[in-house]
Amino acid sequence: MATSDAPIEVGHVTLTVRDLKSVGAFYENVLGLARLSSDGTVARYGADGRVLVELRADRAARKASHREAGLFHTAFLMPSRRALADWLDNAVARRAPLQGASDHSVSEAIYLADPEGNGVEVYVDRPRDQWIRMGDQIHMVTEPLDLQDLHNQRSGKWSGAPKGMTIGHVHLQVGGLAPAMEFYGERLGLSVMNDYPGAKFFGWGGYHHHIATNIWNSRGAGAVSRPATGLSGLTLRGEAKALAALGGAATLVDPWGLPVTLKAKEMANAR
Repeated sequence: MATSDAPIEVGHVTLTVRDLKSVGAFYENVLGLARLSSDGTVARYGADGRVLVELRADRAARKASHREAGLFHTAFLMPSRRALADWLDNAVARRAPLQGASDHSVSEAIYLADPEGNGVEVYVDRPRDQWIRMGDQIHMVTEPLDLQDLHNQRSGKWSGAPKGMTIGHVHLQVGGLAPAMEFYGERLGLSVMNDYPGAKFFGWGGYHHHIATNIWNSRGAGAVSRPATGLSGLTLRGEAKALAALGGAATLVDPWGLPVTLKAKEMANAR
């Protein structure tokens, strides 16, 4: 259920926030991430000693509109269905702002948002031999999740982010699918794993998706005027050979001004 067998995967997201304390408390208490470092301006949260979320405080940052290009959600992948059930049990107990739950055939997902509106998904993959292949693509749906069946899997022993919790994918709002294809598909070498109305799902190594892009709220959006709240950086980590195939660039910028930093897996793990 890991994405680590892919040559490139998501390392961490960087979010610009106005209230570092409240947003940080969400990732620490609701998501269960450990606070790895904080200097009052930048705080980093993660699991297994690896940074997954970097928060940068900027009280003067413009509040981003939900119709701009930016983050749709950051998706945190649990190592097991029981871990997802235990996390959900804790989230409900904390009265976390849950927004929905879906069965995507390849995965089971719970949706919510942090205090500044940054979308969050917490999910678990089904075993890969249960994924339905359609040629080079993977069948995905959005159907109601059987919450009672998931609830029955809980152990009642949630004690924070479990070993193996990582970011499975990041879903972006973009201004157009054609430029998204040019950058994420052609420039970064991601394969289209699913075409969905108004969205494309991209993956490396046969995974259902590491990056998704949609125009559901943001069709025609241009480059983001910064500083603004929300997603301000995306770090990918990969094998040296895979990164070399991308030209060895340390940081690329997508058509909407999002910096995408490429790091070797060993360097990313050391952060």
